[in-house]
Amino acid sequence: MYKIAVIGTGYVGLVTGTCLSDFGLNVICVDNNVEKVQKLRDGILPIYEPGLENIIERNAYYKRLNFTTDIKKAVEESDVIFIAVGTPPEEDGSADLRYVKEVARDIAIYMSDYKTIVNKSTVPVGTGKIVSKIIKDELEKRNVELEFDVVSNPEFLREGSAIYDFTHPDRVVIGTESDRAKEIMRNVYRVLYLNETPFIETNIETAEMIKYASNAFLAMKITFINEVANLCDKVGANVQHVAKAMGRDGRISAKFLHSGPGYGGSCFPKDTKALAKTGRDNGVPITLIESTVKANELQKKLMAEKIDTVLGGVKEKEIAILGLSFKPRTDDMREAPSITILNELAERGATFKVYDPVAMEEAKKAFKNINNRIKYCIDEYETIQGADALVIITEWNQFRNLDLQKVKNGLKQAYFFDLRNVYERELLEQRGFKYIAVGQ
Repeated sequence: MYKIAVIGTGYVGLVTGTCLSDFGLNVICVDNNVEKVQKLRDGILPIYEPGLENIIERNAYYKRLNFTTDIKKAVEESDVIFIAVGTPPEEDGSADLRYVKEVARDIAIYMSDYKTIVNKSTVPVGTGKIVSKIIKDELEKRNVELEFDVVSNPEFLREGSAIYDFTHPDRVVIGTESDRAKEIMRNVYRVLYLNETPFIETNIETAEMIKYASNAFLAMKITFINEVANLCDKVGANVQHVAKAMGRDGRISAKFLHSGPGYGGSCFPKDTKALAKTGRDNGVPITLIESTVKANELQKKLMAEKIDTVLGGVKEKEIAILGLSFKPRTDDMREAPSITILNELAERGATFKVYDPVAMEEAKKAFKNINNRIKYCIDEYETIQGADALVIITEWNQFRNLDLQKVKNGLKQAYFFDLRNVYERELLEQRGFKYIAVGQ
């Protein structure tokens, strides 16, 4: 049985290491943050992900899952080493590979026999060769000859559904031209292989491209329906009916055809910009993705414009905001539409009462420049009380079935902005609300 090391305990690394340990493998997760590692040993998670805490507790109890800051020990004792560190965006949109490169050097410094080195981080095409060269150069400096293989094994995890996505994937992508590494990766994912999960085996560059192309296409699909929604608003059409009819076409499918305030999170914004930058660098601009990036940023600003216009200006008005994270079932505030919307409205003089079931602490960091204009509330009804308007930005389930009479009684004015289209216009208007959705 292979011993696994996962270097990096961010979202991808922690989910990967935990789920592999639940497959019965011995896994050691490595991070250079001493405090973070100690908290993980104590069962305190750095992220919110439904179901993850219980799996960590179970596998830590059976000693299949361990946490350490000792990368030397982890490399020496492991057969397969996953690189799962962050690749944050540079100002020009390219992925910052400094952490990937640092880990590659550390692996080369401490390895003493054959290793399979698996790139789980989202990286641009060509990174596999960069990692391989770094390791070869470091081994030459040590004056040793050791065999190793580099594999690209991109992740396709949705925040809030990551455990299911890892254990029930649509496909497992393995990028390597080494038969030895392919066989090792099949064994690492043996549970999925036996369940007849489709395995796509290709070269490293193709595997790297698959990740970016997949996320960019989904981001483009979201942006497309948002732009259709904006047109629907102007011509009197209903985008939900449009999307439903489109989704019935098997060539299109209904997934990711939900209009709203724009996409956010750790993947789509970063990956679209990185793919666009790769295209420009290679003289093959991907104009659809370039346009998607611009349109998505505009969509967030259009939501603020919509609120400001309908209210006849927001100066000295208090707005109730329900939902702050970029999507439900996560506390992730990275590139969340709420950040752009609240900042735009704050510039126009608005103040806010806000509530999110899990993202309040992360939100305080994201809104550090306007926290003096925000009151953080204990639930949805305290948020609504005395506000001039209600805005739903993130469609948490508990916001889908609000006590509408209580909401109406709590608001100064019955303005109900539903930026996720979770309510029916007829129902809200019957209750006396001025209902504003996206594309209706």
